[in-house]
Amino acid sequence: MWRLHHFTLCPFSRKVRFALAVKGVTHELLLERPWEKRAEFNALNPAGQTPVLQQGAMVLADSVAILEHFEETLDRTPLLGATPEARAETRRLVAWFDQKFYGEVGALLLGERMYKRTVLKGAPDGGIIRQAGRQADMHLDYIDFLLEQRAWLGGGQFGLADIAAAAHLSVADYLGGLEWDGHDPARTWYSAIKSRPTFRPLLAERLEGLPPPPHYDKLDF
Repeated sequence: MWRLHHFTLCPFSRKVRFALAVKGVTHELLLERPWEKRAEFNALNPAGQTPVLQQGAMVLADSVAILEHFEETLDRTPLLGATPEARAETRRLVAWFDQKFYGEVGALLLGERMYKRTVLKGAPDGGIIRQAGRQADMHLDYIDFLLEQRAWLGGGQFGLADIAAAAHLSVADYLGGLEWDGHDPARTWYSAIKSRPTFRPLLAERLEGLPPPPHYDKLDF
């Protein structure tokens, strides 16, 4: 069986977990706190980052590499799209959330509301949190724009763009960084994601000492 080294609020771990569940790939979860820099974990991935997927001598690191591996080796439930154009658009949007959303929103919230509070035992910087909130609102505007033209983020079918976006948004939402009012298309889409049995286990998890807002796992927000 595959063994997935993950962290509860790592959006890249969540992306892999959601996609593997959709594809029906069974795996064992191993909790990793990357900031502890364990030698055994760093030997698996010299970057020292989650997620890492392992089966015997095979080690896959980086969420994009992991999911590309399963797209290439599993025929069932393709998530990239049926045409070269659809696959290019999916990859563009995955990169948007992995790089732009994470850099402008997720990393800031994780640093201030998770790492400072639970690891450093310090107080968050309100200015940085407000900055993340403003930038999150612009990203929700962009999601609204996409969904006014498409059934799903990448086009007509649910796929990896939706999985990546939901993974990043769920972490930001857990940390109280999203204001859903005024974003009806995004809210309706995310409610549909939250109702999926393959996504519900992620919403059920909690980080000790850091509870999410009351609406976090509710379908009606």
